[in-house]
Amino acid sequence: MDTAATTDEGPDLARGVTLADFDGRNLLRGHVGDEAVLLARVGAEVLAVGARCTHYGGALDQGVIEGESVRCPLHHACFSLRSGEALAAPAFDPVPCWKVEREGERFFVRERLGPSPFPARPAAADDPRCIVIVGTGAAGFAAAEMLRRRGWSGELTLLGAEADPPGDRPNLSKDYLAGGAPEEWMPLRPAEFYADNHIDLRLSTEVVRIDAAARTVTTRDGRQLSWDRLLLATGAEPVRLPIPGADLPQVFTLRSQADSRAIIARTGTARSAVVLGSGFIGLEAAAALRARGLAVHVVSLDALPLERVLGAELGRHIQGIHEARGEVFHMGSSIAAIRDGAVTLSDGTQLAADLVVIGVGVRPRLALAEAAGLAVDHGIVVDPYLETSRAGIFAAGDVARWPHGRGSARVEHWVVAERQGQVAAANMLGARQPFRDVPFFWSAHHEVTIRYVGHAPAWDEIRIEGSVAANDCAVSYRKDGRTLALATIGRDVQALEQSRRLAGEA
Repeated sequence: MDTAATTDEGPDLARGVTLADFDGRNLLRGHVGDEAVLLARVGAEVLAVGARCTHYGGALDQGVIEGESVRCPLHHACFSLRSGEALAAPAFDPVPCWKVEREGERFFVRERLGPSPFPARPAAADDPRCIVIVGTGAAGFAAAEMLRRRGWSGELTLLGAEADPPGDRPNLSKDYLAGGAPEEWMPLRPAEFYADNHIDLRLSTEVVRIDAAARTVTTRDGRQLSWDRLLLATGAEPVRLPIPGADLPQVFTLRSQADSRAIIARTGTARSAVVLGSGFIGLEAAAALRARGLAVHVVSLDALPLERVLGAELGRHIQGIHEARGEVFHMGSSIAAIRDGAVTLSDGTQLAADLVVIGVGVRPRLALAEAAGLAVDHGIVVDPYLETSRAGIFAAGDVARWPHGRGSARVEHWVVAERQGQVAAANMLGARQPFRDVPFFWSAHHEVTIRYVGHAPAWDEIRIEGSVAANDCAVSYRKDGRTLALATIGRDVQALEQSRRLAGEA
């Protein structure tokens, strides 16, 4: 898991510090008793909040101040320095706030303040009475959570085809699959959260029809639900290839917690695994299976892993990291057939395979939107406010194509989906807030984590700063003289700063 150290360090803030203790920075980590506290200089003020991100414990003093907020260097969660509120996913819980007292040139922190809830929102005459969210992934959960956090008290229904509640999907191919994240870490919220917040969470419930004129949805079991606002967060589904033997019980795709759980169960008796696909999910799954002690082969039609996203040099380096851990790559190849205990590659090579994971990408789930007459273009087309071509229907997450830069984009990033869900929630309540967040994702490859900000589906120049081989680099992807995206290893703050620059250009 991508986490920061939790050891308390820095000065005892109850004894006071001066501006000189900041040593030229705007952030200073200290402690009050055994609690880590972050001091932040905002203009002429000094503010204090908890020093650890509530997502995975990232050290906020290693982050970046943006106005009156601070961003975590690990996964770019954003917190208010005045209220502690989690302003942007992937964190949902606030950090604690502390009272700062100034005596002469010294600043003292002694008193922890109570929770500071989201500012109260008065009900409006045109507020929706009922909202239905289709999809229990990142976007759907984040929208439901934000609707309640903003104080909207109408009827809220969250429908999901999966049997598991909203969970930490990035971990399915990382620590959960590798055995480092226990089952209890996976739900984004415990079961009582939905009851306490009056969210009607219906799992194993597939929506089969949307009637935009009547403003209803129909589920597989024939039930109809009415809505004043509808959010489509149907996500994407794994691509399934017509490979002979792909229906055998040792063959899996990896999208849901049930998928990951089934793969883990299979590893109990498996000694060898073949992963088809050298994208992020395929490589992360390969690393997780290797961590469980399986012999792992990666098969891909590409010349280099991740080359289409990260370029040749970084792709070659990532392949080397996996090979150093014992994984074997078969590039420029595919699986021709699968049989019990083995696969045959397209070049005739035979590989032992007690377990096969097919990770060759996903496609957005568009059938509902198409049947409802919504505008679709390799995704559900939305305006800057994430509203579709039909008033009152919004879309967010992997399924949404939104205005971005000089064109449009649809990306399959967890953090983007969560933040789109949060913005969609605000706009379903009439906020008219454009979605302008810079896309961000992270990917773990054994001991190396890549952070990527921006969106560069194509480029005409790659610039490398630092040393890729030493896992200390920033790789920028440029087109027509503009930097579209940046990938970093070991340079978390640089990724944050580039994200801020890209946001300023939006």
